[in-house]
Amino acid sequence: MNKLKILVEGYARPGPNNTYLASPTCSLIYHNDLKILVDPGTNKEKLLNALAKEDLKPDDIDILFLSHYHPDHFLNLKLFPNNDLYDGSMLWKDEAEIAYSNKLPGTEIQIIPTPGHAAEQASLLFGEDTLGTVCIAQDVFWWEDGKQDTSSLEVLMNLHDPFASDVEALKESRKKVLEIADWIVPGHGKAFKPPEK
Repeated sequence: MNKLKILVEGYARPGPNNTYLASPTCSLIYHNDLKILVDPGTNKEKLLNALAKEDLKPDDIDILFLSHYHPDHFLNLKLFPNNDLYDGSMLWKDEAEIAYSNKLPGTEIQIIPTPGHAAEQASLLFGEDTLGTVCIAQDVFWWEDGKQDTSSLEVLMNLHDPFASDVEALKESRKKVLEIADWIVPGHGKAFKPPEK
C-alpha cells in the first residue's frame, strides 16, 4: 500500500515589514505499515494540526526525510527529537552517518538525485495506489503564491528559480521528473500532472 497525503501545501510570499513567508509542501506517505514524513517545513501550527487530522502525533512518524538543506524545509525538525533523519544518501542516527542509495531503507520508495536548486537535493519516486507514479520533487519546481503555471512542458522547463545553485543541472532534473512522473509534488504550490500526460 502506498498512499500520499499532502499535510501542508507549500507557500512562498512576501510578508509584512519586509519579511518573506515560506514553508514547503509537507507530505505524508503511508507505505505499508510505515509513516514517512517529507520536509517538515517551518509552520509548526499547520503541521501539528494536519497530523492531528490524520490522528497522528510527531512520535508516530517512522521515517523523516529531508529533500535538501534549505532552512524553510527543515526548521520543524525540532518537533521530532526522537527521529533519525534521512536525506538523499545518508541516514543520520545520533552521531552515526550511515550511507545508503537507490531506495529509502526498508521501503520500495526510490531516491532520485535531482540537483540544481541545491547540490544535495533528492526526490522520492513511488507508485501511489490511485495516482500512479508520484514524484515528490521539492523545489525542482516551486512558485510564489498565485504564480503557478503548469500549462506546458516549455513553461515548466524554463521556470525561473532565483535560488538555483546550478541552472543546467536543475533543467536536467526537471526533464527527468517530467518524463517519469504521473503526478509531481512541488516544493511550494499545488501538486500537478505534467501537461502531456
